[in-house]
Amino acid sequence: MDLNYTEQQVAFRAEVRQWLTDNVPNETLPSFDTAEGFQAHREWEAKLYEGHWGMITWPEDMGGRGADLLQWLIFEEEYYAAGAPLRVNQNGIFLLGPTMMEYGTEAQKQRFLMGMATGKDIWCQAWSEPNAGSDMAAIRAKAELSNDGQHYIINGQKTWSTRAVWADWAFGMFRTDPESERHRGLSFILVPLDLEGITVRPIPQLDGLPGFAEIFFDNVKVPVDCLLGEEGKGWSVAMATAGFERGLMLRSPARFQQTAKRLVELYKENQATADADPAVKNAVLKAYMDAEAYTLLTYQTACRLVQGGKIGPESSTNKIFWSELDRDMHATAMSILGARAELLAHAPAAENVGNWLDGWLFSQSGPIYAGTNEIQRNIIAERMLGMPR
Repeated sequence: MDLNYTEQQVAFRAEVRQWLTDNVPNETLPSFDTAEGFQAHREWEAKLYEGHWGMITWPEDMGGRGADLLQWLIFEEEYYAAGAPLRVNQNGIFLLGPTMMEYGTEAQKQRFLMGMATGKDIWCQAWSEPNAGSDMAAIRAKAELSNDGQHYIINGQKTWSTRAVWADWAFGMFRTDPESERHRGLSFILVPLDLEGITVRPIPQLDGLPGFAEIFFDNVKVPVDCLLGEEGKGWSVAMATAGFERGLMLRSPARFQQTAKRLVELYKENQATADADPAVKNAVLKAYMDAEAYTLLTYQTACRLVQGGKIGPESSTNKIFWSELDRDMHATAMSILGARAELLAHAPAAENVGNWLDGWLFSQSGPIYAGTNEIQRNIIAERMLGMPR
């Protein structure tokens, strides 16, 4: 693999950097777990679309630039370096979008992708259920075909649905064959959240904000043209989505590179006290090296995909690596800050603690969402190493 950027890639980086310099808001947007912040982030998505930066790997006629994955990685590096707002529609553009490119009909692509790119339609995921978390094969929410064959009648409950409180649409798996078991008989269905019979109940986080929600379906009528892929074959569609979630699109390496750089700066600012524990310096060094290693691995994966490769079960190794890297980096930052780490940024004695506490709280969920790391280790053992179940 050639580690040098081409002249075209260097020019592309310069273009991205200039646009971000000119357009990134001067002040941090409110949290998108608030109504005000959600709307502000939706408007930012529209701003990105106006500059043709909404989802650059998509075809131009669907709101993108037709860029390759290497250009996407370059874009992400510049995006995080500029301190640009987090992407409120990441479930749509990074997970559902690529899945729809592969499994959607032309009519579905025309109907849905542009709305994702512009921020008009914000998506949430509807995977987990009270008795089906990482084990999606245990899903019981039902989608029965109506007598006239025009709708699916959905009943059941989903939980831990990210961004569902203010989202416009949900994508998820529902059991269309009531006699089926495990991964058979599941279908991947797109659901407008404003339909009659849907109730969205916020789930407060530790900070009190509703980053997640439960979704209840009571005889909800969803048109059959909202089925993605074949009926009863939703498992294959969902596994493609999970591959994007765990392996490449959801967590670009730039996110962790920037955290590692901030961690190095934090260590230097507090070196006199941090060096009281020799393990801290080693942890900072390891974090920086691991972030760079993950970056190189992702570039290797992108090169393989550009050449026609596919994301397979090895995405589980990626998910474990980036989630534990994020958790460990924030834990090291908390150690450096000591007692101040538990203070909010506006507290009188905070002394520029930044947002490390918020990051640490979120990083605790990394080994859980996108399939728990315990499940990922089972996948690695069975599908990569050929070990018995």
